[in-house]
Amino acid sequence: MIATAVENTKTAWLGEFPAHWEVLRIKNLFQEMDSRSETGNEELLSVSHYTGVTLKRESLENEDDYLTNAESLVGYKLVQQGDLVINIMLAWNGSLGISPHNGITSPAYCVYRIKGDNNPEYFGYLFTTNLFKAEFRRNSTGIIDSRLRLYSDKFFSIFTVVPPKNEQDEIVQYIKAQEEKINRFIEKKQRFIELLKEQRQCVVGAVIKNGTNPKVKFKETGISWLGKIPKHWGICRLKDCGTYKSGDNITSEQIEPIGEYPVYGGNGLRGYFDNYTHDGDFALIGRQGALCGNINYAHGKFWASEHAVVVTLNQGIELYWFGETLKVMNLNQYSQQHNQEFLLIELGLYICLSRHLMNKNKLYHT
Repeated sequence: MIATAVENTKTAWLGEFPAHWEVLRIKNLFQEMDSRSETGNEELLSVSHYTGVTLKRESLENEDDYLTNAESLVGYKLVQQGDLVINIMLAWNGSLGISPHNGITSPAYCVYRIKGDNNPEYFGYLFTTNLFKAEFRRNSTGIIDSRLRLYSDKFFSIFTVVPPKNEQDEIVQYIKAQEEKINRFIEKKQRFIELLKEQRQCVVGAVIKNGTNPKVKFKETGISWLGKIPKHWGICRLKDCGTYKSGDNITSEQIEPIGEYPVYGGNGLRGYFDNYTHDGDFALIGRQGALCGNINYAHGKFWASEHAVVVTLNQGIELYWFGETLKVMNLNQYSQQHNQEFLLIELGLYICLSRHLMNKNKLYHT
């Protein structure tokens, strides 16, 4: 039998549901927790609408970010496995989840613990549905999306459907089984994509070093990684291709999942910020750690973090030719000689590359 909540204007948005399910306010299901860390030594947790609650260090560009912020973690909220953690500024966007870990989270977030004989994972899935995100938005306080806040009193006042515990468990297990199937499918597709990327890189690598004319005559460069290049090409040092400057400092707490200007680090897009450091088309080179030597591109207005070297190319050098050439060079292999801690501008003093211009998909040689 199907029941409906249309009789009550406060629960009409729930629509239809099994008649034997209850309708309760969230305050009857969760209690707010506000215990604080006295040492800051616990695992720092992150909340995202993409991944739920995860270990913060798994999303950082390098371990130094995590260690640098250690002193500021005193006073962060303690989280137990099974707690519901909500970024109240982005609850309307689904930035919440049931924590699979013990740890700590930002004091700006809210931590809730399930009451009674209920499965918190069921509500973790339920609260990320479009139905509940819309209700969270209606109950959030603020003028624009980036300023909305879902405070605990409003959160607790919201009604939700509550199946019997055994059905909650069954629903959770069904969702997990389906997720596992989907993840296996994604893994297979990702492997296929990786193979296509490898094939693409082989094609790019051959053209970067040899050009597109199969009848061209070659000459030796005396550079180990480069070998032979077309006879009419020249070479120059990386440092002569443009200027190289590290981006500006920005903390992980300042970076939001949505916002006006993208933030780029050593591994590409990290999130968004309300200000920018650059405007235009640039190549970005990962500056430190395991991401040293990564190549990305940024366009328009964006913030470059300190983990990226922004390359401003000299006139006459095409952006994508330059970036793809650096990918072929595999700059990370050189960083390992320096314990993965150095500025790539220094590397430019020693590494040479073939140089030709690319414009509107046509090659011009110098």
